[in-house]
Amino acid sequence: MKLKKQLTALAAAACFSMSATSFAQETREFSVSTVLGDAFPWGQAASKWAELVEERSEGRMKLTVYPNAQLVSGDQTREFSAMRSGLIDMAVASTINWSPQVPELNLFSLPFLMPDEAAIDAITQGEAGEAIFAAIERRGVIPLGWGENGFRELSNSRSAITEPADMQGLKVRVVGSPLFLDTFNTLGANPTQMSWADAKPALTTGAVDGQENPLSVFDVARIDQVGQEYLTLWRYMADPLIFGVNQRVWSSLSEEDQQILRETAQEAGAWEIEKSRAELAETLERIKERGVAVAELTPEQHQAFVEATQAVYEKWVPRIGEDLVEQAQAAINAR
Repeated sequence: MKLKKQLTALAAAACFSMSATSFAQETREFSVSTVLGDAFPWGQAASKWAELVEERSEGRMKLTVYPNAQLVSGDQTREFSAMRSGLIDMAVASTINWSPQVPELNLFSLPFLMPDEAAIDAITQGEAGEAIFAAIERRGVIPLGWGENGFRELSNSRSAITEPADMQGLKVRVVGSPLFLDTFNTLGANPTQMSWADAKPALTTGAVDGQENPLSVFDVARIDQVGQEYLTLWRYMADPLIFGVNQRVWSSLSEEDQQILRETAQEAGAWEIEKSRAELAETLERIKERGVAVAELTPEQHQAFVEATQAVYEKWVPRIGEDLVEQAQAAINAR
């Protein structure tokens, strides 16, 4: 009888041990939305995040990356709403694509606000960046860290562009943001909103003359193969990326796992920013070697574009928030 009790106790202990082990190894899987795949720095940032999370959590958390905005049927401007409602768990997202739902993010789309990478960092790493993160959180998404899609440069199939007059009548594909429409209309161009999935076919057929994107996108997507023979380096706006998590998903995590997600997002973001900036010179050289005519604006030419787009500020600063814009401009001036 005594032996039977011992065997029963041992069996129970073994079952408990197996259950505890099974529980400890249970994996929670989460979806991560991106617009571009890992051929681009943007997609690489998401892949790096997924890799770090799985490693640091010892397999408790697994992030599955869904590129090409496939979780919102290619309509990247719906990503924030889908994430807020819980259809998407996490994202490495464009400030442009989230700006329809978070007006403060239009700050980064103000034309010619940020002259260089140091200006981007001055905003994202300072009080303005904190205010933007607070605005995102108020709308149901927890922002964790910054990444970078880079300065957006202008290409076209028509002619070199070095002054505002060159923009007259130019049909340009732009993303789904009203601020972009206002900027290009102010410059005398003819902007057309369309998703990235529709952009290349439109360039191929000549439905639009040009587009604006970071150099990495121009290079990897081989935009030169669809008639984009002219490229202007005008750095008219930058597109920081944001690592974010749905609020309900975030609340369901332990403090330890929340810390892992935040730390790895910031680490992946810093890694991607450094990598993408370091590769810019090489990327530009590849583009030039393929026969693309590259125009770099002189300070005087740049200033002409700045002056030509001041009306955009008059309309959009009140929508973005005067205090936030002033914070950003002060941070840039102090860099």
